[in-house]
Amino acid sequence: MNKIALITGATAGIGEACAHVFAREGYNLILTGRRLDRLEKVAHHLNDKYNVEVAVSSFDVRNREQVVENLEGLPAEWKKVNVLINNAGLSQGLDPIQNGSYDDWDTMIDTNVKGLLYVSRVVSNWMIGNGYGHIINLGSIAGKEVYANGNVYCATKHAVDALNKGMRIDLLPHGIKVTAVHPGAVETEFSEVRFKGDKDRAKKVYEGFEPLAADDIAETIWFVASRPAHVNINDLVIMPTAQATAGNIFRK
Repeated sequence: MNKIALITGATAGIGEACAHVFAREGYNLILTGRRLDRLEKVAHHLNDKYNVEVAVSSFDVRNREQVVENLEGLPAEWKKVNVLINNAGLSQGLDPIQNGSYDDWDTMIDTNVKGLLYVSRVVSNWMIGNGYGHIINLGSIAGKEVYANGNVYCATKHAVDALNKGMRIDLLPHGIKVTAVHPGAVETEFSEVRFKGDKDRAKKVYEGFEPLAADDIAETIWFVASRPAHVNINDLVIMPTAQATAGNIFRK
């Protein structure tokens, strides 16, 4: 039977790119996200192209009841997950702390921290029961540094960094691998979501240099997941060549 990868936030960007890479490598997939139509489109494409089985489950990771109900409702054979990619995450706004939106703060904390926890709580128990597994958490350079007006987003990604380290320790006796991948600037829907649909403002973020692409991160995640059983990559930071730190980008 094919190995299984569960990918959250698989409707676009890094999550969708991961789905393509893992399908290419022969994994069956569980794809989750809020946009069912996008999930189904991706699933049909991957099934046709790679002849792998793809299950879709549409829910919001911020909603604990939805997470538990949808994941625990999967058939037993789909709970033999080899790789969990905690990709679902976002940023909202770019404001100094004194002007920040309460709603934006809640959205980021509920998605980036609590959503990751809800999914990991369910799937880690499956992995313990199965006796194998690898959890890969999508962090950010914002989890290693703090930049102006990134306050709460940076705080959530620092939390992911800490949770990754905690998971690594807690799951060590069970032989479960745990990795964090922390990208710098990646051109996806990220900035468009941050700026709430302002495509012109989002485009300016990536002007004057070549950012990372979703495929770059997906291939890196595949590299991490494909190491031998005795090898665990705990922590990985990946940047565009033109970016040295969160706020230091060389633009031509």
